[in-house]
Amino acid sequence: MRFLAQRLGQLLLVLFAVTFLTFASVNILGDPLTNILGPLAGIDCEGVLSGQQQDISTRGGTSEGDCAVVERTRQEFHLDDPIPIRYVRWVGDIATGDLGDSFQNQQPVTDIIGQKLPITLWLVFFAMVLSLALSIPWAIASAYRANRRFDNVSTVASFGLLAIPNFAMGVILFYLFAVRWGWFPTRYEDATRFDQLRSLVLPALTLALPLAASYQRLLRTDLITTLQEDYIHMARAKGLPDRTILLRHALRPSMFSIITVFGINTGALIGGSLVIEQIFSVPGIGRELVTAVVRDDPPVVLGIIVIVVIAFVVINLIVDLLYSFLDPRVRSV
Repeated sequence: MRFLAQRLGQLLLVLFAVTFLTFASVNILGDPLTNILGPLAGIDCEGVLSGQQQDISTRGGTSEGDCAVVERTRQEFHLDDPIPIRYVRWVGDIATGDLGDSFQNQQPVTDIIGQKLPITLWLVFFAMVLSLALSIPWAIASAYRANRRFDNVSTVASFGLLAIPNFAMGVILFYLFAVRWGWFPTRYEDATRFDQLRSLVLPALTLALPLAASYQRLLRTDLITTLQEDYIHMARAKGLPDRTILLRHALRPSMFSIITVFGINTGALIGGSLVIEQIFSVPGIGRELVTAVVRDDPPVVLGIIVIVVIAFVVINLIVDLLYSFLDPRVRSV
């Protein structure tokens, strides 16, 4: 229980730090009033509100009605309050499930995320499954043939996959399998469930290949170390087949490092989806976040970042708990 309480405290601190810094950055780098009202926010209302007479042409058509809209908007969104007070109010709204409305189309941010998030979750889940499905048998085969030809070729291949940036990998796969050979669609299709899964194969593979290479290197190293343990030699002396030794006796204690990195890489998967969804025209939250940044739509940006951060800290908490279950010694650290 103490271990759980410590992890929860740490994750809440991370959640606070990331959301506050993001909220402050969005409000400092851009003018929220301009985001809401557009050019109307730049009018000079001091003279109008003070009753001074000015020529309409010199005021750019400024009227008392325009200034009233500006003042009412400023009060409605509490833009005169300090950033910490606005942050507390924003967190209070989030606690009630209110992420605000988009400045561009006045659509609730929760509705936008509800439409886009499932697609990104499927993409991330697909990439996770592919990365593990590729890396585990690959690492077992390399560890079993350590320092032989297969292992040497695997080492070169894994370093090559790690060296290629995600966007470059995406462009290569997109050109070969979608444009040149036509095996997969060039745009996201959602007519049927099969079309949706087929559309996610290439973006998921783009995200999964570098992760699979990273997992393979970690698991291979741990497996080689585990295979030198005395209980492994004892199992071999008893005549157990290599398959049983590798899968039953060596694999589980060698999974600690990959489990830890697996949780951390969840954030990398979500971050990588920002570019990959653009390349493959996947309408997920990554593409929506990029669009919101370009359109200068802070409520959507903040809403998506909050969801991503919450998902990241929750997944890392689950990984920590799983790690402590596999190795009880972690609980005493």
